[in-house]
Amino acid sequence: MFIAVMPLVLGSGSPRRKELLQGLGLLFSIHPAKASEPEFVPGTDPEEYALSAAAAKAREVAESHPNAVILAADTIVVVDGDVLGKPRNSAEALAMLSRLAGREHQVITGCSIVARAEAAHARHEACFAVRTKVWMADFDEGILAAYVATGEPLDKAGAYGIQERAAFLVERIEGSYTNVVGLPLAEVALSLRRAGFIQDVCGVSAR
Repeated sequence: MFIAVMPLVLGSGSPRRKELLQGLGLLFSIHPAKASEPEFVPGTDPEEYALSAAAAKAREVAESHPNAVILAADTIVVVDGDVLGKPRNSAEALAMLSRLAGREHQVITGCSIVARAEAAHARHEACFAVRTKVWMADFDEGILAAYVATGEPLDKAGAYGIQERAAFLVERIEGSYTNVVGLPLAEVALSLRRAGFIQDVCGVSAR
C-alpha cells in the first residue's frame, strides 16, 4: 500500500474512480473539474482527445490547489474510430449498446498528473493513456433494452458499466480491467510513484 508525500487531489466526481484510488490506501481529497468535456470532432485521434480532456481537467483543478498533486482522467469508448460518450436518453443508450453487441471495441482512459508547487520543487506535468480491448456478447435487443430500463447506462460512456449490471454483457477483455471501470490503477500508481508523489508504506520510493 502507499502513502502520499504531498496532498493529493482527485479531479473527478466519479464514485468509481474514488473507490479505485482508495484501493491504494491513499488519503486524498476530491475536487471535480467544472469545465464541460470538449465535443469530439470526427477525424480527431481518440487517444489525443482523451489526453487533452484529462489535461484540461487537471490544470483547472490545479489552479485551486497550488500545493497539491492533481490526478484527473477521461475515459472514452471507441468503435470504428467514433467516440461514444454518455447517452443523452434511453434510445441513444440502446443504439450504442446495439452497435457494440457481438463485436470488439476499445476503452481508452487519458490520465493527467499535475503539480504546481514551486516552493517544494515539485512542478510536474505528465499525461499517459491506457487502452483496453473489450468484446461484447451478441445479445438481442430485448436483453439490451431490459438493461437500459435499469437506468444504469445513462451516466456512463458507451452506455455500460462493466463493474455493475453490465458485467454479463462483456464476453472478454484484453488489458486493464480497472481502465474499463474508469482509472487504470496500476499505471496511475506507477506514474505517481516514479514521480516521487507517493511511496510505499516502508518509505521506499521508486523514481
